[in-house]
Amino acid sequence: MTPNLQESLAAARRGLDHARTGLKGAARLGFTATVLASTGFGWLLGDRPPAPRLMRRTFERLGTTYIKLGQFIASSPSLFPAEYVEEFQHCLDNTPPMAFHRVRRVIEEELGRPLNEVYAWVDPRPLASASIAQVHAARLLTGEDVVVKVQKPGVQDVLLTDFNFLYVAARVIELLSPGLSKSSISGVVEEIQKSMLEECDFLQEARNLEQFNAFLVATQNHRAIAPRPYHQASTLRVLTMERFYGVPLTDLETIRTHTRDPAETLVAALNTWFSSLMLCDFFHADVHAGNLMVLEDGRIGFIDFGIVGRIERDAWQAMFTFFEAISTGHFRQMAESMVKIGMTDEAVDVDRLAHDIEKLYARLVDIDPMTVVKAEKNDTEINRLLTDIVEIGENHGIRFPRSFALLVKQFLYFDRYVQILAPEMNIFDDERLELMPAGLALDPAYDDDR
Repeated sequence: MTPNLQESLAAARRGLDHARTGLKGAARLGFTATVLASTGFGWLLGDRPPAPRLMRRTFERLGTTYIKLGQFIASSPSLFPAEYVEEFQHCLDNTPPMAFHRVRRVIEEELGRPLNEVYAWVDPRPLASASIAQVHAARLLTGEDVVVKVQKPGVQDVLLTDFNFLYVAARVIELLSPGLSKSSISGVVEEIQKSMLEECDFLQEARNLEQFNAFLVATQNHRAIAPRPYHQASTLRVLTMERFYGVPLTDLETIRTHTRDPAETLVAALNTWFSSLMLCDFFHADVHAGNLMVLEDGRIGFIDFGIVGRIERDAWQAMFTFFEAISTGHFRQMAESMVKIGMTDEAVDVDRLAHDIEKLYARLVDIDPMTVVKAEKNDTEINRLLTDIVEIGENHGIRFPRSFALLVKQFLYFDRYVQILAPEMNIFDDERLELMPAGLALDPAYDDDR
């Protein structure tokens, strides 16, 4: 075959790929328009649930991108109204499993080999299926038990099409309503898109696993572990990693059979996570019970590193102090922390901000500050309190970063585990907990007036 012919064929293939992408994009936009029209038609016929519920149902019908967007809303009380945060707690990401012949095709295309040249067997029944990927148990030819995370075909194309549409819509809204441009809706859309596309990069997730295990070795932490990735069987869309055997962190009865003190298990998980905030390049940003396991040998297994967060030392110091101030009702400390956490070009009157927070607490007569961080109130009430505090901050010109919302969500998860495993524990007073690694003590200025 001549070089010119090869170039022509390559150009033709690229043209076909672009055409397919364009057709898929057009089909996706058509599907989106159909769902939105159906929702609008139902509303006209009288199906008029509250706006947050209507939006959540519509997002679930629209699939991958919008389900993930709904989960972002649910985990971001610092960015969205309380009623939407509350409703999207119910946003479902349990999708019908992809047929195994399609799973096989993705794996073989990605690895460039037949399935039986890599794995001794792969269970055709998935362990889990979500909007972006599904997971199967398997065994390598070399004998190791593994799980294989397989990305569903076309996910990235759907994300790009949907977010291009959302970005254009956000820019139009900002142009038509100049007041909304201050909240940077388009900026939020860009940030969510970046986060979701990172979640589709399984090679990055493999690197996260390795970095987390390296952090555990460097800190001589023998109580926790992350799965080992197998690079020879991993690509951008397929991730093969060590299989863990154990139970979720919330399985109190089983944990008692593996360890004499469930509280010690929780302490190990908390200390690992807290130290990662400062001593690892990232922190695990999705520590729900399915992603924290107690292994048969008693160690804590941190799994699923598709969603991670990053935070600077000063920001974590301020956030830690903010959470502690919420639990004690220390309004001045809360205000000072908010100024340090947030981003603002304006000079903030800390005394006035503290006074506004105190007025908020005075209105919430059924909230005991000591119960908030202990999670004796439910997530909805805590989210509402945080949303109100954030709104006060915004009225003073303070805008909170995404890392703040991620940390708040993880605190809520850990608070729930405290209630299950060690209800007598106070996160801020328990001497077993190392909330700040040695040498990274909080700013002494925060000790004033305690």
